[in-house]
Amino acid sequence: QVQLVESGGGLVQPGGSLRLSCAASGIIVSINAMGWYRQTPGKERELVAVIGSGGNTNYADSVKGRFTISRDNAKNTVYLQMNSLKPEDTAAYYCNVYWRGYGPGQSWGQGTQVIVSS
Repeated sequence: QVQLVESGGGLVQPGGSLRLSCAASGIIVSINAMGWYRQTPGKERELVAVIGSGGNTNYADSVKGRFTISRDNAKNTVYLQMNSLKPEDTAAYYCNVYWRGYGPGQSWGQGTQVIVSS
């Protein structure tokens, strides 16, 4: 099994920035797609950004131009740089990783809270 540990959430004023990190550990042969999702109470979890093994990226329209996803394959870590944060970005953020160990699998992080408020 592969475990994900997230960090970097917190309270920030509108217009501010935060950087989320998510490190994968366990028996990992390779990691395919890595992504970030977010969820607010009463709503379904939604995709924020995803990055493929080749570095190709995809973003939700609501974060394009403000958020940047990146990965460090040597560290099995994915990052989400969030700039120009808005109150509507307030949510629990979860990382998601598709990996291959003894077989293929998928893991979710425990979630990290981001609050954008003055």
